[in-house]
Amino acid sequence: MAGALIPMTTDPRSQATAGLQGARCSGCSVTVYPAEDACPRCGGPADPVALQGTGTLWTWTVQRYAPKSPPYEPPPGGFVPFALGYVELAEDVRVAAVLDLDDLDDIRIGMPLSVTAGPGVPRARPTTPAEERS
Repeated sequence: MAGALIPMTTDPRSQATAGLQGARCSGCSVTVYPAEDACPRCGGPADPVALQGTGTLWTWTVQRYAPKSPPYEPPPGGFVPFALGYVELAEDVRVAAVLDLDDLDDIRIGMPLSVTAGPGVPRARPTTPAEERS
């Protein structure tokens, strides 16, 4: 079963040209995504930080029915089920992302993924062997 590329909206501070932009607290060192001005743990100031964008699948689910419309707008070919997951990055941050895979049966907890930001929700795809070595 093929996954679909479903457009969704998210925080505009995550732009494709800038990669995954998180924030790190200058007091307690907690890192968050998307970037926040203040730390959610201690309330102290948080500074912008570029996140590596590679990690492993922490958990996932499949969206098997079309979301309510509006705000969802079905693609021209109609709704196709797609996977959503949390990817745990090297910075110990979990990022919600649409999982871009050809076959939903290939999804496994712990699989290595690369996450990118852009318009809409971040997207995750399996990493290549070369990306895993770097």
